Amino acid sequence: MERLKERILRDGRVKEGNIIKVDSFLNHQIDIALLNEIGREFKRLFDGEKITKILTIEASGIAIACITAQYFHVPVVFAKKAASQNIDGDVYTSAIMSFTHGNEYTAILEKRFLTPEDRVLILDDFLATGKAQLGMLDIAGQAGASVAGIGIVIEKGFQGGGDKLRAAGYNLQSLAIIDGMENCTIRFRD
Repeated sequence: MERLKERILRDGRVKEGNIIKVDSFLNHQIDIALLNEIGREFKRLFDGEKITKILTIEASGIAIACITAQYFHVPVVFAKKAASQNIDGDVYTSAIMSFTHGNEYTAILEKRFLTPEDRVLILDDFLATGKAQLGMLDIAGQAGASVAGIGIVIEKGFQGGGDKLRAAGYNLQSLAIIDGMENCTIRFRD
């Protein structure tokens, strides 16, 4: 997606520790027109997969999942990063190490929202080492749901998570893959 790459180059900011901030258009302030293009592109990439639900994790994946879900005409389910009083009944859980925050949290999803009859598309804003995606795959596996694919807006290809998921046989589609961020310069994979 050339528009996404242009926006990353124009508005993305590289920070220490292999962090790229795209908070002015993707995950703090959201450019809805761009998000609509992203949703249409995920629909094109995963069309024909008979998806019944889109699965993501709070918080940044929710907007992407919701916009995309309207093209698939399916519900969105998202794992929460913390237990709360409004979660009741049986739950699926998965421990996830956050690259960005440098801490571990437990993703939680009520069992009634994901079943063996579901065929899910996992969506997220970023993929670095793949820990969040592995957590979502773990939850889908606990539910007995099948995974149609994984859609990522921005993959940091130099951190290896995408390569591991592809090697494991997952249909992983990333809209922009960054291969390096040396000297505050972003380099994309062709």
